[in-house]
Amino acid sequence: MAAIEQQGAAPGRPTSHLGGNPGGGFSDRLSMRTRRLLWVWGFLALPILFYTVIRFYPTLQAFYLSFTNWDLLRPAKLVGFANYIKLFKDPQFWKVFKNTFTYLIVGTPISLVLAFAIAYFLDRVRFMHNFIRALYFLPFLTTAAAMAWVWRWFYQPPPIGIINDLLGVVGIPQQPFIRSTDQALFSIMVTAIWAGLGFQIIIFMAGLRAIPSTFYEAARIDGLGEWAILRKITLPLLKPTTVFLVVFSSIGFLRIFDQVYNMTTNDPGGPLGSTKPLVLMIYQTAFNSYAMGYAAAQTVVLFVILMIVSLLQLFILREKK
Repeated sequence: MAAIEQQGAAPGRPTSHLGGNPGGGFSDRLSMRTRRLLWVWGFLALPILFYTVIRFYPTLQAFYLSFTNWDLLRPAKLVGFANYIKLFKDPQFWKVFKNTFTYLIVGTPISLVLAFAIAYFLDRVRFMHNFIRALYFLPFLTTAAAMAWVWRWFYQPPPIGIINDLLGVVGIPQQPFIRSTDQALFSIMVTAIWAGLGFQIIIFMAGLRAIPSTFYEAARIDGLGEWAILRKITLPLLKPTTVFLVVFSSIGFLRIFDQVYNMTTNDPGGPLGSTKPLVLMIYQTAFNSYAMGYAAAQTVVLFVILMIVSLLQLFILREKK
């Protein structure tokens, strides 16, 4: 009998037992779905931990510092809402606030309309298409500091400034541009729009290419013209792309810094603070005045503005079912 049992059990092969394998590990008793979840969260744990330490901890620390008086030399001292009260009573803050929203309200729609128009017509160009697209994308690859200095040279008086030279050729008087309190902000805005135009064009073109050609073919069979196709097919189907670019561009204009700082380096945010955005004010408060608590309060205000503007845009542009 013992010999029969030994022959029935193959060497190296476990014998089956009623009720499962009691010698199996913990993973053997988990369902396939549970195993997949464990693998997914195992891979995501490190990036989430890294992002939490790098992003959320400094954010919470900024909220805490905004209620303190800290100058890097002495320990932070809690002062309650004193920094916020000081900020909202500061006329310089409201001027900077106005400048920041001017960048947003004027720059965002102009940049998006230009990018869509260029992408719409460039999508129909076949001759040297890739070369033209690369030319538009090139400014996005250039560092903001280098581009700002080039545009600063463009805006100089003649004979150095190219733009004033061209204006003189057509009989238009030279313009002060970044040396004028009225023109400086819009002159810098042109630079910021040009810097981000290539990225927006590429994203719009990707959205246009994602629209199935069968929609256009059916529309033309029904007798719709190009304008009607644009309104009824292209723009509605391009809405997810547009929402993304609206939010992305708005955040970019609210956080504008490089162009302003480098183009007005002799008087950052000048002349007379006419171009100063909130990010530059935070930088000067923190690293020129070393008022870290006050700078943290300004940072919190900027964070709230960014969050409100982004959520408001997502709410307005949301898909209606």
